[in-house]
Amino acid sequence: MNPVTEIERQSFDVDIVCVGFGPAAGGFLTTLSRELLNEDGTPRYESKVMPGMPLQISCYERADDIAFGVSGVATRARGIRESLPEFNHNDISMAAPIKHEKVLYLLDPIGASRRPASLKVADRLLGLLKWLPFYERDAFELPYIPPFLRKDGGYVLSIGQFLQWVGSNLMGSGTVTIWPGTPVASPLIEDDVVRGVRLIDQGVEKDGTPTAGFMPGMDVRAALTVVSDGPVGAVGRQLDEHFGLPEGNHQSEWAVGAKMVVDLREDVKLEPGTIFHSMGYPEPEIFGFMYAHSEQTVSVGIFVPSWFNNPARTSYRYLQHFMMHPYFWKYLEGGKLRSWGAKSLQESGKRGEPFLVGDGYARVGEGSGSTNVLSGSGVDEAWTTGRILAESVMEMLDQGESFTRENLEKRYVQRRRASWVEQEGRVAEKSRDGFQKSFVKGLMGMALSGFSNGRINISGNSHSGRQELPSAEAYYQGKIPAEEVRKIREDCKSRGTPSHDPLMDRAGWPQIPLDGQLLVSQQDALLMGGKVQAAPGYADHVVFLHPEFCESCGDKVCVDICSGQAIEADPDSGVRFDREKCVHCGACFWNCDQIVDDSGRTNIEFRAGAGGLHSAEN
Repeated sequence: MNPVTEIERQSFDVDIVCVGFGPAAGGFLTTLSRELLNEDGTPRYESKVMPGMPLQISCYERADDIAFGVSGVATRARGIRESLPEFNHNDISMAAPIKHEKVLYLLDPIGASRRPASLKVADRLLGLLKWLPFYERDAFELPYIPPFLRKDGGYVLSIGQFLQWVGSNLMGSGTVTIWPGTPVASPLIEDDVVRGVRLIDQGVEKDGTPTAGFMPGMDVRAALTVVSDGPVGAVGRQLDEHFGLPEGNHQSEWAVGAKMVVDLREDVKLEPGTIFHSMGYPEPEIFGFMYAHSEQTVSVGIFVPSWFNNPARTSYRYLQHFMMHPYFWKYLEGGKLRSWGAKSLQESGKRGEPFLVGDGYARVGEGSGSTNVLSGSGVDEAWTTGRILAESVMEMLDQGESFTRENLEKRYVQRRRASWVEQEGRVAEKSRDGFQKSFVKGLMGMALSGFSNGRINISGNSHSGRQELPSAEAYYQGKIPAEEVRKIREDCKSRGTPSHDPLMDRAGWPQIPLDGQLLVSQQDALLMGGKVQAAPGYADHVVFLHPEFCESCGDKVCVDICSGQAIEADPDSGVRFDREKCVHCGACFWNCDQIVDDSGRTNIEFRAGAGGLHSAEN
């Protein structure tokens, strides 16, 4: 991972080290911290590295502050409420109980969406029903929401604000230390035993070459390493590379989520806790949402999945078209951008589950395959896996057991298998397979899986390999002549710009009427809706392993999907990366289609890195 390997490093011992501070780590640390001391303040569990003291627990987070750069959510919050019986949403900014829930099917008001023939027929039939009471402004509100989609009793949350509250309580307890701005480069693996983690080197050039101020990353050794660094975390992926995945499992289904927090104009008010979920527009494969945190503050966003087969796919412009759909624009017009963000989502769910435990380590959260891909829920599931691990760890400590694979299997894995996270994950496991065939079959598959508790599904082409995207010429066939597509892409390549805008313009999508406060350019969003920072002295975290592959790549999906336009086409080297624009969403990692070896590894490596998007609301 780093050209500097044979050097002397400082070493520091703790009892438990945690990688990444998200919902899963929040659930783990909150549950564990409340049981570390007896009522008289003496340790319930004595530290082995610091005798006489409570367990020494450290958590290392890449972002420069607790919870920078994570997303908002509407969640049932079952596990969160169970862990926090004293939880009061009034204590947390942008939190509200869910009051009203709507699921919408959006028609295409401008005729540019690339809809299959079956969906065009359905749209025409729906167009004859505009007199129905649940039709409004090119949208149909579902008169019935299936139970597996509902978020009854839950909350609208800004996960950034929620985790700042959780982190403050943890730090105030004096039982846990959280280190933001401290990326973890790799796990320490010795004879297939995880002995802790290695922090990232500092004082290096962008290519990792040491400078005069070089400071090697410290080794943090621990009896248990808790890996909760999300779907593109460096530690989790290195464990997958070293130990492999369970037979039949794979992590080939992804999505990039892009979201804005918007202050509505003064005459628009929504009841806090009102949530909207949508499908059908701007492209059938793209799902959207809007959540009301307060009367005049909403989160609005979309999910662009890997089965959307546009080789010039973008999240930012599609988000703008989604916001301008007449149904949502009646609320959003005249609003003001407050913050903006993007992140990758592991959409393989249960099927993407890695080995949950091994000697010296345990996996929790999204990177452990906990996301429910049927209900589109992941935060509460991630939190609950952390809580389950904490309960298991305390049981092992009570019994004097070491953190071996066998003991972790017996305590943590068995407890997780008996949980609602596992049961609902199995129901959802094959629910989205139909999307590999078509949007309509995907919706049918979700309905069948949900109503049959996973017993009936529509099979798809879900497999362990990367999805093969069609050429841009093939994708735009019937809309743009092939020769014109090639000319547009060559022109963009020579200028180092993404090709999605000119292709979408030519395909009939109207240009975005920039207003300087909500509808702004992607680069202005980086300035207005957050802060992107990349401190000097660290190596680049996005690395192109074989530049010659980039030079010969015709599609360069990584350029178009990049959430911050941090990757640009370069006529000489193929591509170039500017980390001053990178929001650490990880979309480039799963959108590269240049396979470099038999394992399916692609030409982009997403390593540990500092900086990223600074926006506690996202």
